[in-house]
This record gives sequence, C-alpha cells and structure tokens, in this order.
Amino acid sequence: MTIQDFYEYCLSKNGVTEHFPFDEDTLVFKVGGKVFALSSLSKWESGEAAVNLKCNPERAIELREEYEGIQPGFHMSKVHWNTVTINSDVPLKLLHELITHSYELVFNSLTKKVRESI
Repeated sequence: MTIQDFYEYCLSKNGVTEHFPFDEDTLVFKVGGKVFALSSLSKWESGEAAVNLKCNPERAIELREEYEGIQPGFHMSKVHWNTVTINSDVPLKLLHELITHSYELVFNSLTKKVRESI
C-alpha cells in the first residue's frame, strides 16, 4: 500500500475529513469530528510506514498475537488502538478491513443526529 492508496481509501468513506491537528507530519482522518486513522507522513517517506487504527479490544489482542506487523497503538490507548505496519505480514485485504472496522467503530459511536447528517 502506498500513502496515496491509504489516503484515497480513507477518504472514500462517507463523511471523512483529513486534518493535521498535532503537527505538519501526522495525517489524521476523522468522521463526525472523531479520529479513526492517523499516520506519520515522514515514516512513509522513510519506508517505515504504519497507521494507527481503532479496533475492538478482543479482536485487537487476537490480531497482535497473529501478526507481527500489528502492535498496541503507539501513543494511543493500547486497549482500543493498534499500530499496523504497512507492507509487513499484514495482507492488504486485512489492512482494508481494519481501516473499515476502525471507521465503523467510530461512526457507530456518533450520535444518531450526527450519523444521519453524514
């Protein structure tokens, strides 16, 4: 996956916006004003690309046990977030599923009014 693929896949979801709330390096994707994915642009440039994605706590543990490229979320809640290393042992199809899972977790946590406006 390239940074462009990641960018386009995240933006293909309904109501997604991109932000740089922390610095000029950390690209953040939000739905309804809440973060569902973030990544360091400089890490992509240096060949060490990784993304932080929200995940169901039980599934997060299972994924960490199965894939070396999935670790507890870097600088995030270790219970609810995973850091997924791009182009590791994590298949592209699973990466897409994890981005969608993160999006859906956040989207479903929004108020009914916000969800209906998206």
